[in-house]
Amino acid sequence: MQTKVDAKIDEIAGSGPSAPESRAALLHRQPTPGSIAAAEEKLGEGAGMQDALDALSRARAADAAGDEAACRQALADAERILSQ
Repeated sequence: MQTKVDAKIDEIAGSGPSAPESRAALLHRQPTPGSIAAAEEKLGEGAGMQDALDALSRARAADAAGDEAACRQALADAERILSQ
C-alpha cells in the first residue's frame, strides 16, 4: 500500500505547477512522501494524500498492536482515498 500511495503522490507532483524550493530542499535534504504531500496540498493539489499517509500510519500501529481488524480498516481507508 505504501508503494501505491507513493506512486500517487509522485503522479500528482509531476502533473501540476511547481513551487519555490523549501528551506529543507535548499539544505539538500531528500523529500519524503509526507513532505511532498504537504507541499502539493499547499498548492491545492493532491487533497487527501496526507490522509492516506495517516491511514498507513494507523495501519502500522494497529499491526504492531496485533489488531488485525483496525489494520485492515486503515488499509481500506487508504485505498478509498487513493481511488477518489
